[in-house]
Amino acid sequence: MTTVHALATALADAFLAGDGWRRADLVDRGGLVLGIRRRWLWPVTDATLVAYPHPPRDRPRELAAFIATLDPLRAAVAAARQHDRPIVIRSRPVTPTRTVRRPWHTPVVDDVGALAAMLDLSVAHLDWYADRRAMNRRATDQQLHHYRYRWAGRGRLIEAPKTRLRALQRRLLAEVLSRIPVHPAAHGFVPGRSAHTFATAHAAQPVVVRVDLLAFFTHVPAARVHGLFRAAGYPEPVAHTLTGLCTTRTPHPVLRRAPHDLPHRAARLAALRTGHLPQGAPTSPALANLCSYRLDRRLTGLADAYGVTYTRYADDLAFSGDLTARRTRDLITAVTDVARDEDYRSHPDKTRVRGQADRQLLAGLVVNQRPAAPREEYDRLRAILHNAARTGLDAQNRTGHPAFAEHLAGRVAWIGQHHPARAAKLATLLAEALARP
Repeated sequence: MTTVHALATALADAFLAGDGWRRADLVDRGGLVLGIRRRWLWPVTDATLVAYPHPPRDRPRELAAFIATLDPLRAAVAAARQHDRPIVIRSRPVTPTRTVRRPWHTPVVDDVGALAAMLDLSVAHLDWYADRRAMNRRATDQQLHHYRYRWAGRGRLIEAPKTRLRALQRRLLAEVLSRIPVHPAAHGFVPGRSAHTFATAHAAQPVVVRVDLLAFFTHVPAARVHGLFRAAGYPEPVAHTLTGLCTTRTPHPVLRRAPHDLPHRAARLAALRTGHLPQGAPTSPALANLCSYRLDRRLTGLADAYGVTYTRYADDLAFSGDLTARRTRDLITAVTDVARDEDYRSHPDKTRVRGQADRQLLAGLVVNQRPAAPREEYDRLRAILHNAARTGLDAQNRTGHPAFAEHLAGRVAWIGQHHPARAAKLATLLAEALARP
């Protein structure tokens, strides 16, 4: 027996299959699908035209869901069941979707076939990597999984995509996600912004408040990622497939290996069971920023109301300004409420309030005067470089870093930024260490 959902889906596809969008056009196409123009087609068509004056060519699922709510169609299905006279769907037209708007300069992808062509895949392979049938989650053979899983320190689950999927995600990052603007308050994983730009906004402030979000990537659900791709103008099937390429649902055997002392264990495992951003995928940082746009906008408005400054670096939320103790408590409560309303959870154990008499630390930088690495970090690197100049780099590479010289150069750049005296001293020591045979 044909269900309401199946009948509504067939009619939605039929209505969108042609060019005309008038009553006679829709009735004719509906009649072809059913093999006969049933009387209830006219009121269904009329209601559709009232709700959709123009064909929603990028939203076939939405149209089907609307048609499924119409009383004439539901009454027809109920009567068919009562009298044991099934409504037969004679044909199922293939409905090409279409991009109807592009708010940003993202590539035009009208349908799943075009997406497969853009990624140099067959539609079957695209469907496999997007895992739209949830086979990756149910598979017992690890070779069939698209991700490698590892529980790391502090209870983090690293979900690293395998080579081919990672390459596809990098293409999406470069060709699609990089063209969508992020909120000005976001500084992590944004070209031209960094931990230093994040911290600079809070330098030399009377009070600095830091709020940490729990399991940031995990709490960005697939539904929100789908909403982002729809906001970018992609038709529903394309947005659904893109979401599948960038999100995952953690397999049960991996969840069973979760540490027993995992903080907020029940909530975090529940989030991992559903579609979420995997920590380890190249697309996840950009998607987390883009999907947090509304969070950033609301927190920016909240900061303005309190007369303070707000920036975010991944899961670190920072506020600074002239705050009394009471207003600080009120601000933290309001931030927690906004985060919860946006489906994030704050980590109360990691909330920090620091005045000028304390060391104000953000993203590893002390901001009491200007952003700078802590003195002990500078001293530790200076000692390593000093010893390397005497004994060689290999003798100081106690952790077996595969590119130790490049690692040290990166640390010099990090610690020396905004601090010319430190930068000059460390650069001299690094040059001496590199010059040693």
